[in-house]
Amino acid sequence: MPTAPNRRAVAVILLIPLMVTLALWAFAWPAARIAPRDLPVGVAGAAPAAQQLEQRFEQRDGAFEVHRYADEAAARAAIEDRVVYGAVVATPQGPHLLTASAASPVVSQLLREAVTASVPEGTRVEVTDVVAAPAGDPRGSALGASVLPLALAGMAAGAAVTLMGLRGVRGALTLLAASALVGLAATAMTHSWLGVITGDWWTEAGALALTVLAIGSGVAGLAALFGQRGIGLGALLMVLLGNSFSGVTSAPQLLPEPVGAIGQWLPPGAGGSLLRSVAFFDGSAAGGPLLTLSLWSALGLAAVLLARRTPKPVEPARTETAETARESALTS
Repeated sequence: MPTAPNRRAVAVILLIPLMVTLALWAFAWPAARIAPRDLPVGVAGAAPAAQQLEQRFEQRDGAFEVHRYADEAAARAAIEDRVVYGAVVATPQGPHLLTASAASPVVSQLLREAVTASVPEGTRVEVTDVVAAPAGDPRGSALGASVLPLALAGMAAGAAVTLMGLRGVRGALTLLAASALVGLAATAMTHSWLGVITGDWWTEAGALALTVLAIGSGVAGLAALFGQRGIGLGALLMVLLGNSFSGVTSAPQLLPEPVGAIGQWLPPGAGGSLLRSVAFFDGSAAGGPLLTLSLWSALGLAAVLLARRTPKPVEPARTETAETARESALTS
């Protein structure tokens, strides 16, 4: 057998297990290590009882980041502003747990278990869901499942612009138009049909469109800088790492460090956080994700706008004709 096909066969044999191992590491490892890491929670109420609750949280070293509040109203405001995921209020009747399943159903359940385990056996723990998840998606499954389709839509847009040779203003306008249409279609499905997001319709459409634009322009920008290899790099960042590190199905603070932080620097994680903020919390804590998505979009579009159009290769038929004419001239 020729040497080149042998090398290609060996490369395929080695590359596929490597890709599978990388995918398992990216998806399975964070899921297997879910636990609270500096998870923001609040404690409110009278000083002696609230101090006891705070000490119980702090006994789990590094698991919780405790914020003190004067009363239940202040704790509720902090939850609605997405400063904390939940809070425990010390009352004469016992601890009163405030949660926000819209922020993360997984964290809400975790706080229930942690508070129940920290009080004497038989003590009743009252639970109030301050910002409840929508009835159409009580476990947050649909919202978590929406990240991968958005990443694939952005990948498809960026790859199509690259492979079709669209550069400059035409390429940028194509990315903008495709992202806007995806945002409208996704909002029509998730908000109007499924009812899994319940905020302002047009704000949600803008958040979804910006997420797709950040992914698509990021891929197209990498391809403009590194050629078609940039598409593979974009797939690694946006689909493999961005999707698995996003924390949308749980919370960034439940993922191993520094996976949670890295996920929020990538468009899928930032897009999931932005969508939660505008869909359930009236835009609270949307500044950070909005800045991340805007930077990815601006840098990617700048690379597409400044990239030179790739020269078209000379067609084989024309090359043969030119060579034939040259030989005829030399013969004459």
